[in-house]
Formats: sequence, C-alpha cells, structure tokens
Amino acid sequence: MRRLPPQNTEENLAKLIDLVPHLADDLLSTVDQPLKVRRCKQTGKDYLVCDYNRDGDAYRSPWSNEYDPALADGAQPSEKLRLLEVTANEAFDTYREMYFEGGISSVYLWDLDDGFAGVVLIKKVGDGVRRMKGAWDSIHVFEAQERGRMGHYKLTSTVLLYMITNKQDLGNMNLSGSMTRQAEQEMPLDGPSAHIANIGRMVEDMEMKMRNLLQEVYFGKTKDIVNDLRSVGSLRESERNAHIQRELVGKLMERGSR
Repeated sequence: MRRLPPQNTEENLAKLIDLVPHLADDLLSTVDQPLKVRRCKQTGKDYLVCDYNRDGDAYRSPWSNEYDPALADGAQPSEKLRLLEVTANEAFDTYREMYFEGGISSVYLWDLDDGFAGVVLIKKVGDGVRRMKGAWDSIHVFEAQERGRMGHYKLTSTVLLYMITNKQDLGNMNLSGSMTRQAEQEMPLDGPSAHIANIGRMVEDMEMKMRNLLQEVYFGKTKDIVNDLRSVGSLRESERNAHIQRELVGKLMERGSR
C-alpha cells in the first residue's frame, strides 16, 4: 500500500479488504489514509477525522468534544487531558497557519496507564487554480511519559503527498508518494504547557526533515530525469553546436600532427 498513489488509498484498501476480509481490522488500523474533513455542528469549525477520534461510526470533534452522530458513551479524554487537548489544538492551529497558510489541523489526545498519547493531523489541499491538484496530509502519532522533571516522547510521522498537473506545455504528470519516519527524545518539563511545546518542537523538526527529503527524493530526482529526457534548446541548435565542436577538434588534431 505504501508503493501505491496515496490519492487512491481508500479505493485500493477497499479492494484489498474484499480479497482478505478476515484482515479488515488489521488493515484499517495500520494503513494510513488521506484525511477527511467534517464540520463541527456545535462550533461550525472544520476538523479532521481518522481512526484516532473514531468510536464505532461516530467521530469526536476536537472543538466541542462531542461525537457526530451523537454517542452517549463515546471514549473521551480525562478532564485534565481535555484541557491540554484544547490548548494543543489552538497551538497547532497557529502553527498550521504559519507554515501552510491555510488547510486544517486537529489534535486528539487519549489517556494511557503510564502517561498519555495523541495525534497531530494537518491537511492542505491545493486550490487547482493553476491546473494543478494536490494535497499534503501529515499524521504525527506520539506517546508521552513523565519521568521526574523530564518528558520522554516517541513520535511516528507519516506524510502523504500527491501532485497532479494537466497543462498543455507540460502534459499530464502525477507525482505522489508517502513517507514514514520515527523519533524518540527526552525533554525537560518547564511549566504546565511544557508537553505542548516539546511535542510541537518535535513535530516541527520532523516535518522540516521530511519536507527536505520529499523535495530531494521526489522533486529532485524527477527534475534530473526530465533534464535527461528533455533538451532545453532546439534540436537544430544542438546539431549546430555538435558540428562546431567536431570542426574544432579536427583543427586541433591537424595542428597537433604538424
């Protein structure tokens, strides 16, 4: 699934489940899919849905903490963790606006026996104004544990990226792929919002590294291939330059033989 275009993940996953229905739960929990958008009925704000804020067929909004459709006994974070979740959503909403200049972000937290865990979701879809369709989906799953005055964090980040262009001068191009990276780090806990600052720093560093890797692997290699396949100058100009080069080599050889 990681080798297939991410924009077709949902369709390919459905076909795969039809082939091996007994693995449906494992596939749905392990295969990262492009994030979907819903609107919170209580606040009117958009939020992202995934397996981490789902309970049955209902999804929990990070803004109102309510499920849609309504669910009386849906899983929710503890009161203390919910306060941290609200602050985290506000912080990453600012981060998203600064780095992506648009898009949607959502943060969900849940309690663990030893600490807590969460996920940071960011989605940015191209507007298609320049005959280009594309989307960036980043999913950052983390675990946090307190060890005295230090916080121990494990982060697993996945980025799904695709760009599709259809221009007369370039033709059709589909550039897509996914990437997953992991990191583990200990940071000091300085103040009540230290967890948010530490997780935010890790997510920021990871996204910068993954953006650079994507630029180098996808865009850099594609540019090299295109440059090898396509000549910037005309064929006639290339032939003329080659003819001049042969004449110069011939005259130099004549002079050397004398």
